[in-house]
Amino acid sequence: MAIKPVASQRLGFPRDLSFDPQDWTVLSHYWYPVARSDELADKPVQATLLDVDLVVYRAAGRAIAARNLCVHRGTQLSLGWVEHDTIVCPYHGFRYGPDGRCRSVPAHPGLPISDKLRITVLPTIERYGLIWTTLNGEHDTLPVFEAWDDPDFQPIMAPTIDINSSCGRQMEGFLDVAHFAWAHVESFGDRDNPVVPSYQLERTSFGIRANYLSSVSNYPKQLRHLAPEGFEWLRVFDVFPPFCAKLTVHFPENGLLSILNAPSPISARKTRLFCPLARNFGKDGPLDDVLAFNLQIFNEDRVIVESQKPEDLPLDMQMETHIPADRTSIAYRKLLKSIGLGTNYTS
Repeated sequence: MAIKPVASQRLGFPRDLSFDPQDWTVLSHYWYPVARSDELADKPVQATLLDVDLVVYRAAGRAIAARNLCVHRGTQLSLGWVEHDTIVCPYHGFRYGPDGRCRSVPAHPGLPISDKLRITVLPTIERYGLIWTTLNGEHDTLPVFEAWDDPDFQPIMAPTIDINSSCGRQMEGFLDVAHFAWAHVESFGDRDNPVVPSYQLERTSFGIRANYLSSVSNYPKQLRHLAPEGFEWLRVFDVFPPFCAKLTVHFPENGLLSILNAPSPISARKTRLFCPLARNFGKDGPLDDVLAFNLQIFNEDRVIVESQKPEDLPLDMQMETHIPADRTSIAYRKLLKSIGLGTNYTS
């Protein structure tokens, strides 16, 4: 269930807006992850979403996301601390409750507290090991990731990384099946196996689904021998606009690996990638190799994505050339355009 503030508070454009205003308005109605659940300990966490500075913390047993701004003198609340279910401003000690109302002004303990002393608290949902929020949305539009809560699967939180490019470019890279043999040759790709077979694509009630069957192994290179001779790897991509995608990889012996690619738009050209995953095999093995393998893949993609120009994802199909292997990315661009984003959604 989403945790909502006492009163609905609509956010306007941030001071340092890097998005086209129309695009920011569209994107502000969706939900995004802003922190990992395991990050919220005794100190607040700073996060930025769509150019808006946020503070994320845990109080009264739940995750809180709010504007990172004490309304008294504009201090970042993320520099403060959490105490007795309130977040404490480090400048003058003002305390704000989970509903955003100020509960204490230490300089004047006997005076009534004005109702104007209230920070902007946003709705939150804690799911898949992540804290999700929205700037101006109301309904729960989070992606479906059943494997995370399935007792037959082992949930794993892959490393979080920052990428100096747009969410759209990162998403398209995640959906791309033609780059395995080139960008991932050190991790799992095979330069001798670059062919992309024809694959199925369909529009769904939530977005897009692509079923991709090929002989490209999903094992790390040093474990490739574990796959039976001639094994065909099925990869199913589910796309949830604007910036989430789930990849389900079918391994030998009915093994399943489910990956949620959940990039969060810090700004028009900076992305924080959150990536929870779950598997129904190898659950007793050490996680260090799994985490290292995923981080290697993330960084191989990051180098490519950060080099792309324009940094924006062009939604005008004439601005870049395309090949048959690009069916999913073409459909994704059309999907972004259908929700109201402009020709260059971040320009």
